[in-house]
Amino acid sequence: MKTDIEIAQEAQLEPIVNVAANLELLPDDLELYGKYKAKLSDEVWERVKDRPDGKLVLVTAINPTPAGEGKTTTSIGLGQALGRLGKKAVLALREPSLGPCFGIKGGAAGGGYAQVVPMEDLNLHFTGDFHAITSANNLLAALLDNHIQQGNALGIDPRQVVWKRCLDMNDRALRNIVIGLGSKADGMVREDHFIITVASEIMAVLCLANDMNDLKKRLGRIIVAYNFEGQPVTADDLQATGAMAALLKDALKPNLIQTLEHNPAIVHGGPFANIAHGCNSVRATRTALKLADIVITEAGFGADLGAEKFFDIKCRMADLHPDAVVLVATIRALKYNGGVAKTDLSQENLNALKQGIVNLERHIENLQQYGVPVVVTLNSFITDTPAEIDFVENFCRERDCAFALSKVWEKGGEGGIDLANQVLNTLETKESHFVPLYNDELPLKEKIKTIATRIYGAADVSYSPAAERELAHIESMGMGHFPVCMAKTQYSLSDDATKLGRPEGFTLNVREVYVSAGAGFVVAITGAIMTMPGLPKVPAANNIDVTDDGVITGLF
Repeated sequence: MKTDIEIAQEAQLEPIVNVAANLELLPDDLELYGKYKAKLSDEVWERVKDRPDGKLVLVTAINPTPAGEGKTTTSIGLGQALGRLGKKAVLALREPSLGPCFGIKGGAAGGGYAQVVPMEDLNLHFTGDFHAITSANNLLAALLDNHIQQGNALGIDPRQVVWKRCLDMNDRALRNIVIGLGSKADGMVREDHFIITVASEIMAVLCLANDMNDLKKRLGRIIVAYNFEGQPVTADDLQATGAMAALLKDALKPNLIQTLEHNPAIVHGGPFANIAHGCNSVRATRTALKLADIVITEAGFGADLGAEKFFDIKCRMADLHPDAVVLVATIRALKYNGGVAKTDLSQENLNALKQGIVNLERHIENLQQYGVPVVVTLNSFITDTPAEIDFVENFCRERDCAFALSKVWEKGGEGGIDLANQVLNTLETKESHFVPLYNDELPLKEKIKTIATRIYGAADVSYSPAAERELAHIESMGMGHFPVCMAKTQYSLSDDATKLGRPEGFTLNVREVYVSAGAGFVVAITGAIMTMPGLPKVPAANNIDVTDDGVITGLF
């Protein structure tokens, strides 16, 4: 059996100018990064902005398990299938982070015969967007520490510096560090911290900005520290906004690549959904809606994280109105939620399936709260039995969900025809009545409790004393109307990764809260979630190599 990277490397790619032509884009609309990837110029939006929007379909999933769910693979396969049916469809996806690529999760180009390519480019440096975000983030950190060193005219309290440095790599040793060691000329000694680039507020700002003007306004509002009087100090105060914008000028432009079947894919931005807002850029999604009749987008991890943030943060800020949701599950993952060990998932086990399907049930109920029609798809494995498939299908139909079996990993677009037809039928016959989960006017604690109880199944929320104080502080600064971005484990509906299935009646523990004033949301960190992940005992990096003739191996 061929690996994902072997399939991708054997693919015959179309020049990206040909892929763009299918969207009525001209060569001058592209800024080429080689033959097979390009950025869309700023002029594209000006030409298409008055066109009517296409239909917007979100792909999400149940909580991830070691068995794998295949959300991105399903998204890409659905796009390929719609292309086979003659529909003008575009994918709007996130860029991968180097952290998971060299860690445990692998890349984010899909899998099997449902991939976006060039796969190696996308999973590694791509067009440099993440490097630009890292540089802008760390420039702001450098300017902040330099300001303190050079006399501290703004009266910044070194004990209240909240801006963190970032790196696009899992590195637990950088979570808590001390900087400024050495002589007086080496800076003020203070504790500092690193986060992964995809959790940086700069990433969120880039993904939520409409244009350069909006980007600069958001960058300027970023709070980096507080002065000795307790007043916020911003990037504008440090006169850092223009230089950061210069570093992000090209990164702001969406990227265009293709699927294995030459369908267009706009891939831009990449915030994690467990520690950030988990969606691709607003600019990419809006552009895709003007270029296509159907746009397939995805949000990270399970629907309790990615979909909730897509609806309550991205759609709220960008005035997007999704028309349908595809919820991805696998029989293997449902049995895992039912208590079956990973080594035994290939065996038929209807009892475990009945126990674990409550996880799917909760996600269906959650998505239906938003008023958007739901299509459930089973990402097919060869070990799935007819009895297991029939059980899941009947379960979904009893809950007013369309159902389709997906075989896109094995068959590409051909394996997604049934899913594509179910999505098309849903778009044609069911109206979306999208509404966010909560109103802007609710106090922050009520917003957190609403998410915790109505999405996660919690009975209550507890707060550390520091989190309590910061929530009151944020509201006192006039930012209580912001939506909430929950940082939570992806492996459970709760904040405890070991609680599988459908946990209920638990207390969600909020240990830290901070405001991302530029992005326009408040982050609530729950449980043991980390904003700088660590590498596993055996990192994926151990198996990645380059042959003598320059071919990358081991990337997945």
